[in-house]
Amino acid sequence: MAVASNLDVQLVAATRFTPPTGVDWEPDEAATPVENVVEFAGRACYETFDRPNPHTAANDAYVHHIIEVGHDALLEHATATLYIRGLSRAAGNELLRHRHLSFSQLSQRYVPAAESEVVVPAAIEADPQLRDLFVRAVDETRFVYDELLNALEEDSAAEPNALLRRKKARQAARAILPNATETRFVVTGNYRAWREFIAARASEHADAEIRRLAVACLEILRETAPSLFDDFLVSELADGTKMATSPYVQ
Repeated sequence: MAVASNLDVQLVAATRFTPPTGVDWEPDEAATPVENVVEFAGRACYETFDRPNPHTAANDAYVHHIIEVGHDALLEHATATLYIRGLSRAAGNELLRHRHLSFSQLSQRYVPAAESEVVVPAAIEADPQLRDLFVRAVDETRFVYDELLNALEEDSAAEPNALLRRKKARQAARAILPNATETRFVVTGNYRAWREFIAARASEHADAEIRRLAVACLEILRETAPSLFDDFLVSELADGTKMATSPYVQ
């Protein structure tokens, strides 16, 4: 029977900062490494390491000014890597459109599927009858997948390489699997790319599943660099889901 998979997003890597020698500048102790990298990059452009403007002397004020004036290129010097599980392949295809991010995705060709893990759309999950229909359809699809897989492996029995034989069978049989099938990603991006992803996909107009992912990414990345994301306001929609918007994003 199909098993419902839940979204899980975890931070696995983020930029660290080592102040360079020979520069008369100390990082802001109240700032995170990511925020200090962004400030250092900006001050290096004009060698304003002495913080001549009192209004932007503190790191958070400096970073806020950068975002307000649209100097987003500085955000490209810091990166974060997230491990994402419990995302449907349909939403995964939407995620892959953000080409400034870098992806490593679960291989259906190599990894055997022990059971049908799927992401149930919220509109279907809310209705017991629709959910039952959905699960039955997934189970039927999985039955056909298993039948195809077994037949394809038998057809290629002459192939001496067992691993290659299984890969060839899976790559053909996977064509029948539904878009709801769970996929997993390791995603790396600089903070400018992450802001652009969140701005586009946390909108109320975005698909509900990828919007949920975007809000989850926002909440995690905000912990690594509060000043880079505190312009985003998270609010609840009428259906109980969340969205996020920023006055600095068109």
